[in-house]
Amino acid sequence: MENRIIKHAALQLTLLVVLSLLTAACYRDNAEELYPQVPGSGNCDLSNVTYQATIAPVMASSCNSCHSGATASGGVVTNTYEGLKIIALNGKLYGSVSHASGFSSMPQNGNKLSACNIDKIKTWIDAGALQN
Repeated sequence: MENRIIKHAALQLTLLVVLSLLTAACYRDNAEELYPQVPGSGNCDLSNVTYQATIAPVMASSCNSCHSGATASGGVVTNTYEGLKIIALNGKLYGSVSHASGFSSMPQNGNKLSACNIDKIKTWIDAGALQN
């Protein structure tokens, strides 16, 4: 009888350890990496993407610290519409922020922009990169 109790306790302890490991293994998972947003899936509002209200703020928070003024990194300027339009229309903006092969991944040494912000940039570019 005592041997049975010990085996039962050992089984419970083993189950507890396994469940603890399974739970702890997932605490750093990034939902955006695990479940990438599908363009047009409804999770990201792409209906009113404009340069002023949408794109300029993304550039200000993620790009302009390195890509502005006379000392813009790589000669790429993102803090003005004129500078941004050049790289938007030649494909470098979307290629870089989406980390496409053959482009310098941006932000460099930083986290990739959210899928929603990348989709907004793509939507703006596809609409002609207007200064609206």
